[in-house]
Amino acid sequence: MATAAATSASEPEAEPKAGPKAEGEEEEVKAARTRRKVLSRAVAAATCKTMGPGWDQQEEGMSESDGDEEYAMASSAESSPGEYEWEYDEEEEKNQLEIERLEEQLSINVYDYNCHVDLIRLLRLEGELTKVRMARQKMSEIFPLTEELWLEWLHDEISMALDGLDREHVYDLFEKAVKDYICPNIWLEYGQYSVGGIGQKGGLEKVRSVFERALSSVGLHMTKGLAIWEAYREFESAIVEAARPIAGFLSPFDREQTFDSQLEKVHSLFRRQLAIPLYDMEATFAEYEEWSEDPIPESVIQSYNKALQQLEKYKPYEEALLQAEAPRLAEYQAYIDFEVKIGDPARIQLIFERALVENCLVPDLWIRYSQYLDRHLKVKDLVLSVHNRAVRNCPWTVALWTRYLLAMERHGVDHRVISVTFEKALSAGFIQATDYVEIWQAYLDYLRRRVDFKQDSSKELEELRAAFTRALEYLKQEVEERFNESGDPSCMIMQNWARMEARLCNNMQKARELWDSIMTKGNAKYANMWLEYYNLERAHGDTQHCRKALHRAVQCTSDYPEHVCEVLLTMERTEGTLEDWDVAVQKTETRLARVNEQRIKAAEKEAALTQQEEEKAEQRKRARAEKKALKKKKKTRAGDKRKADEGEEKEWGDDEEEQPSKRRRLGNSVPPAGDAQGLEAQTGLFGKSAPGDVDSPSKQKERAAALKRDMPKVLHDSSKDSITVFVSNLPYSMGEPAAQLRPLFEACGEVVDVRPIFSSRGDFRGYCYVEFKEERSAQQALELDRKDVEGRPMFVSPCVDKSKNPDFKVFRYSTALEKHKLFVSGLPFSCTKEELEEICKAHGTVKDIRLVTNRAGKPKGLAYVEYENESQASQAVLKMDGMTIKENVIKVAISNPPQRKVPEKPEARRAPGGPMVPRQMYGARGKGRTQLSLLPRALQRTSAPAAQAENGPAPQPAATAATEAPKMSNADFAKLLLRK
Repeated sequence: MATAAATSASEPEAEPKAGPKAEGEEEEVKAARTRRKVLSRAVAAATCKTMGPGWDQQEEGMSESDGDEEYAMASSAESSPGEYEWEYDEEEEKNQLEIERLEEQLSINVYDYNCHVDLIRLLRLEGELTKVRMARQKMSEIFPLTEELWLEWLHDEISMALDGLDREHVYDLFEKAVKDYICPNIWLEYGQYSVGGIGQKGGLEKVRSVFERALSSVGLHMTKGLAIWEAYREFESAIVEAARPIAGFLSPFDREQTFDSQLEKVHSLFRRQLAIPLYDMEATFAEYEEWSEDPIPESVIQSYNKALQQLEKYKPYEEALLQAEAPRLAEYQAYIDFEVKIGDPARIQLIFERALVENCLVPDLWIRYSQYLDRHLKVKDLVLSVHNRAVRNCPWTVALWTRYLLAMERHGVDHRVISVTFEKALSAGFIQATDYVEIWQAYLDYLRRRVDFKQDSSKELEELRAAFTRALEYLKQEVEERFNESGDPSCMIMQNWARMEARLCNNMQKARELWDSIMTKGNAKYANMWLEYYNLERAHGDTQHCRKALHRAVQCTSDYPEHVCEVLLTMERTEGTLEDWDVAVQKTETRLARVNEQRIKAAEKEAALTQQEEEKAEQRKRARAEKKALKKKKKTRAGDKRKADEGEEKEWGDDEEEQPSKRRRLGNSVPPAGDAQGLEAQTGLFGKSAPGDVDSPSKQKERAAALKRDMPKVLHDSSKDSITVFVSNLPYSMGEPAAQLRPLFEACGEVVDVRPIFSSRGDFRGYCYVEFKEERSAQQALELDRKDVEGRPMFVSPCVDKSKNPDFKVFRYSTALEKHKLFVSGLPFSCTKEELEEICKAHGTVKDIRLVTNRAGKPKGLAYVEYENESQASQAVLKMDGMTIKENVIKVAISNPPQRKVPEKPEARRAPGGPMVPRQMYGARGKGRTQLSLLPRALQRTSAPAAQAENGPAPQPAATAATEAPKMSNADFAKLLLRK
């Protein structure tokens, strides 16, 4: 939701007085000169108030409003809204239509950050000052604003400020601005603006208060804190210089009370600054030596040297931030770890704030910051402010809301405020059903802790019960309608309610009603649910209801019925009568017998399916063997016929030389120019092939076999894996794969060799190996993955020996839950990436779109859409799910691919009346060609004897021993093969 906040708020930190001049530096220098002029004139007014009525400001021509006017000029010189005059009414009308569209969009979705920014920009462009102010106010209530947005707003308000009331309004805006993020530039503007009101009542105290708060907030900032120190010191120094001419006319007492005390303020600022590690400390120390009339005290020098030593420790982390690119999360994390290890709370708070300026959409960083404040500082205003900012930046993260509710309860916030915060959390737009369950549980826990259960009835207890009822209705209606699930399959909220009624309210009747409702929601088949209910009855109910619950559990449980039966028998053994014992034994035996019967039937069915798969596999094996024998027989006959033909040719004295064998190529081959006559004889008069000159299939196979024999075999060299890539899914029709692929991969670097793989008949098998000279070239070649080659996506992956790295996976996309990525299904096959991007970008910033295709490159109607953050993805789900695209209704959900089922190890299942039957891991189509058996025939045992044991004699012990032979290693197999 706060997408632009992540990009706009991240301001790269630059080292002071380093690097080339930034663009627009001359304008900044002019603005700074104007501020100094304002500062000097405002200080004159302050000196008048400090030194007494002898200092007549009217003689200097200074009025109280001059500071405001010139500061407004300085601010507008730096960033003025400007006046836009349009030449064409059409453009003005276009802007008005766009404003109406944005306002309508915000009425539908108030959490659209980009719409707020665009609306403010257009209203400001049109000069709608009142509407701009209202639009900014609405946006600031929902989102924290970036430094740029605040400065633009402040400059606009300053330019319109006319009287004291307007100045107070600007002060309020500054107070809001400094609370969103740590912004040294806003603090600097705040201090400069407060100087303009120094002539008003309490103006001098206001200026010093603002600067002191600025130092507390950003004074420790190593790269940007220097500007605040210098501005504050310049203000106090200006007062000293303005009062110096009349200091000699004052009495010693008045001089000590006024001039000397003001001089001490400047000394104090120098000493405080020099005790803090900041960049360019040496220049500050030299300036202090030049300014001070007395020698610098030894204690100040010691503090300065200590700060220099600290600066050297911090420099590696600051330089890492300067060299890295935004958002620099890893660098900030290392900096935070360093500060936490040192343990200075002020510096820890500062580095967290600096990190959040560029990483305001990282929930884990907010959680770590708030957790540190909750456990160590425990300052109410500070802690609650950080929690509030966290949920405003990342409202989709339920963990931040639950922590916020706990912090408010911990610091004694009013109940109505906590309730309002909870209602905001419900409307935050979580992206999982379980998130709503979690926030409801946190709120219900808070309400329970408010209840005094010593009273039979109270207002808090009724509110708690009403909240439980509302939670169940909310999950059933709102959450299920959106996610097609309640998020609470085990009914944890109802379980907690039942426990509260039983343990704290002594209301077992209500608890039993709740448990009946829990069991009717599909939980009656689980043993653990019945045992939970049984334990509650044991603790707060009676034996009769315990027995009744266990009897129902015996009849309904399907996952662990033995365990439930055992609990029932144990209870009757310790508490029941003989009659109760007999009933329990009868019920448990009947239930277990029925369960065993069901299991036997399931085992028989599974064994029958396994046997059918084995029979089908055996039939396919025999069919392949017969087909292979038939081909071999035909090949032998064709060979005999060819020998006879060759004998006839020799008999007739044909002395033509035998042509060298060539690999059969797919596609049309162009003969040389000298073979035109042969081409004419081959094709015939009307373009048809002459049957007498076409090679027979047997002759083509012979040539392919000869070619295969001539090709040199290249053994796999694992030392070259790092400079080799594996290329697959290539078209089988490629005539010269090496020649066609070499130019494509030479763009990545020097290619040493391209090794295509051919079949025994000489056909290209669709994959090859490309070896480079440098590893860098191989890494660059991986970027060619999915590149279209003759209408098919080419797969490029690292060359990895699977025997040494069995867990290596080529699949480069994440298979876990990705909250910022959407899975779109039901797309029309004709939908292009550009068309889908045009639809999706209306709901946020689209980073990437991937259309899923098959191996031939044809679309499958599926796509993955990656947004910039989780909030945009969740909003896109709400808007796009069920949308119609080219008469196709699409489905949109958060990307959460199901886990692939790993084949289980063969488990021995006992057939009825027979030995253990091994469970096969073949698919529905039996054993595939690639599922080769690597077990020597001497150790192979089929499952036929086991299947016949049901109606025939028992198998011999030797067979059983062979079946139960211990596992052997690859070396053992090699020894067996060598003995053959």
